[in-house]
Formats: sequence, structure tokens, C-alpha cells
Amino acid sequence: MRIGCPREIKNREYRVGLTPESVKELVSHGHDVWVEAGAGLGIGADDAQYRTAGARVVDGPQAIFAECEMIVKVKEPQAEERAMLREGQLLYTYLHLAPDPEQTADLVKSGATCIAYETVTGAGNTLPLLKPMSQVAGRMSIQAGATALEKAHGGRGVLLGGVPGVLPGKVAVIGGGVVGFNAAQMAAGLGADVTILDRSPEVLERVGTYFEARAKTRFANTANVEDAVMEADLVIGAVLIPGAAAPKLVTRAMLPRMKPGAVLVDVAIDQGGCFETSHATTHDDPTYIVDGIVHYCVANMPGAVARTSTYALNNVTLPHALRMAELGWRDALRSDPHLANGLNVHAGRVTYPAVARELGYEELTLEDALG
Repeated sequence: MRIGCPREIKNREYRVGLTPESVKELVSHGHDVWVEAGAGLGIGADDAQYRTAGARVVDGPQAIFAECEMIVKVKEPQAEERAMLREGQLLYTYLHLAPDPEQTADLVKSGATCIAYETVTGAGNTLPLLKPMSQVAGRMSIQAGATALEKAHGGRGVLLGGVPGVLPGKVAVIGGGVVGFNAAQMAAGLGADVTILDRSPEVLERVGTYFEARAKTRFANTANVEDAVMEADLVIGAVLIPGAAAPKLVTRAMLPRMKPGAVLVDVAIDQGGCFETSHATTHDDPTYIVDGIVHYCVANMPGAVARTSTYALNNVTLPHALRMAELGWRDALRSDPHLANGLNVHAGRVTYPAVARELGYEELTLEDALG
């Protein structure tokens, strides 16, 4: 199979879909890999390294989109990339379609087959292709939140860990999954006063056992979420409903009652955000203020630590890419129901139930798509 890896063009996105090591693995199995010139510079991999690995390095994305059967990316295709997709082409990347009707419409129009990293499942209903970026984003959320809390950045001027004789900052983490767990780890490690909220008793038991006295747990009903948000210096939004838009758990009405200069970090922004006042921001302009509350809503947080993120991502995405290249996407999905859950769009139809429901499309069933 001819596999293409274009350079990412989203704002400050330095990750790349394939590392030189991943290219070498694909080439060793007899596949033809095209990489856009400069695609790996953000992770410290130059064109010579890709050529040594066996890739054909091409100028610009046009040839890749025109000639390659499978496109491997990191972030959702931007409008100019979507315009180059064609019928029958396989796109393998993060998509986050539920809160993005424009992208969904363009992918449907393209006729391409689109597999989303974030809905590929694993044993125990896990999301293994999302997990490494959730780990990165969870850890980064505390770094970003700590910076936003500085007075020069509009925050309260609170040091999360405090100092002797001064109480530490209070951190509320809404959601105890992978993002929330990693955020709580970082916050507790700094010495902050951490509260983790979740609706699952099993999750609360697990994180409570892990953190013991280093973090508190609360059931995430409306009253407890509101109470924790009012007390917090920093709130981390770490809620995920796979494939669907995130619920709005912090409302606009809550903001005037929060501590002035408190910070909201919305890690769920890729799925539309879990704060009512959230809208996506960029690394160039990461924060804005509403009712005296600082919002950090960067939609590609892991792109700032591109080398770590790219290698962590390739560790989990490469096996599926190789399998689809070896078997063809249909046989690969037929033989692996977890990979089949990644199918979001095929031949002008939406195939993922939550996306179809959220955006009003008639769903093409997986069985019909594979048939």
C-alpha cells in the first residue's frame, strides 16, 4: 500500500503522523511511504532521517493526497486538506467530529473512509489510541493552569504548592479518567489541595485508593461540582463521552461566584468543551477572561511537547496502520472489532452512532459499511 504522511498545518501543531522508526517498520513490510518535506522537523526528525528510513520525501501535500491510498495524520484535517481528500481514500487520524459539523460535512462530501483514533477501543472499553495524548494533556493541564494562575497572566497570583505558612492552592479535577488521573498526579506532586470528582463509584474507589490522603474524592452530582468549583483556584475539565460532545458542567452563571482570577482549563475542548463559556484557543493566544475567570482552552495541548507526544502516539497507532496496510481496511476492521469502532465516516455516510445522533445524520451501520 502507498501510505502518505503530510506535514501538520494546524496552529502550532508540531507533531507528525509517522516517525522515521514507524516509516522503517512500514517499509520493511513492503509498503511505499511518502512523507511531506519538513513534516518531522517539529520532533527533531529531518528529511534525511526519513529518506534513510525508506520514505520518499515530497514537496507539499498535493502529491500525497493525490497519490496515496492511506493518509496518516495527527490532528483533524483542516479545510484545505479536506478539499484534497478523495473518494475511496483512507484517512487515519484524530477527528473529534461531534462538535465539528463543518468538518463532518466536508468528510462526508469527500467520499473518503475516515478512521478516528479517539474512538478505536481496547479491552475493557478503553480508548488506547486516545490514552497517551490524554496522559500528556492531563499532565500539561496543571503546568498550563499554574502559569495562568500567575498574576501577570490574569490569574489570582496563587502558587499551587504554597510555601511554609501559606496554604496551597485548591485544584478541582472534574473527571477521574486518564486525563483527570494524570492531572491529579501532577497537582498532588506539587503539593496542591486536590479534589477529584467523578460519577463512577468504581473510579472514585480506584483514585481514592491510589492517592490516599494526597487527594480527596467527591461524587460528581450538580451540587458537589458547583461547591468544588466555587472553592477552587484551578479547575480542570477532564470529562469524556467517547465520540460525543462533552456535557457542560460549569455554567456561565457559576463564574461570578468563583474566586476572582481562578482558572478553568478545559481539556475536553476537542469534544466541544465541558464549560459553557469555553471556546477553542491556540498556543499563540491560549487564554481569555470571562467574568474575571481565566479560561485556557487550547485544542491541541500535546502539540507543545511534540516529540514526547509523537512517539507516544506512534506506539499505539502504528500497529493498526500496519494491519490496515497489510489486509486492506475492510478485512482489518472485520478481524478486529476494536479497530472497527474507529470508523466514523465512509463513502459519504456517517458511521459512528454518537456523531450521527449529535449532528443529525442518518447512520450507516458498521455492518453495511463493511459489507
